[in-house]
Amino acid sequence: MADPYAPLAELKQLRRITDTTDDTLLARVLEVASRRIDARCNRRFWLDEQPVARVFGTAGRVTPDLRLLVDDIGSVDDLLVEVGAGLTWSPLTGCELGPANALAAGWPYTELHGMWSGTRVRITARWGWPSVPADISMATLLLASRLFKRRDSPEGLIASAEFGSVRVSRWDPDVEALIAPYVQPKPA
Repeated sequence: MADPYAPLAELKQLRRITDTTDDTLLARVLEVASRRIDARCNRRFWLDEQPVARVFGTAGRVTPDLRLLVDDIGSVDDLLVEVGAGLTWSPLTGCELGPANALAAGWPYTELHGMWSGTRVRITARWGWPSVPADISMATLLLASRLFKRRDSPEGLIASAEFGSVRVSRWDPDVEALIAPYVQPKPA
């Protein structure tokens, strides 16, 4: 499992916590918040430590301009692209990664440009993101803070002398705004 997208020290600073009493719970809510953001965005923001092979069918993944849409490639170290079927795979050379300069901008590559003669493509890469984007880290802190505070409202209600009882919404609009540029549609 990957590390949380924000450090414990930053969550404690955000919550103005100076002791270690709740560190175990705070670490847990950071982990849960990170995985909920993964699920909401339909992608993960951590990078595989080692290259992993994945096989993609070309049906429904190749655009008219011959771009093969793939999962997030966060590093080109040890990248290998092969075409084939069954047990026979041949290295493919001459394909370009896209979008152009994605890694330099802190984003992963999500497409390969080339001629796709096979019906399956095997890509060995380090999948994920080159680093956790600042927006994702901040969204994790906000969501984790909210989850931590949720222990004071086990029924989903927060009492206020001024407003009475107020229902806690499922998602914070600020978290939604921070993660919106990173959300991928769910695969068909």
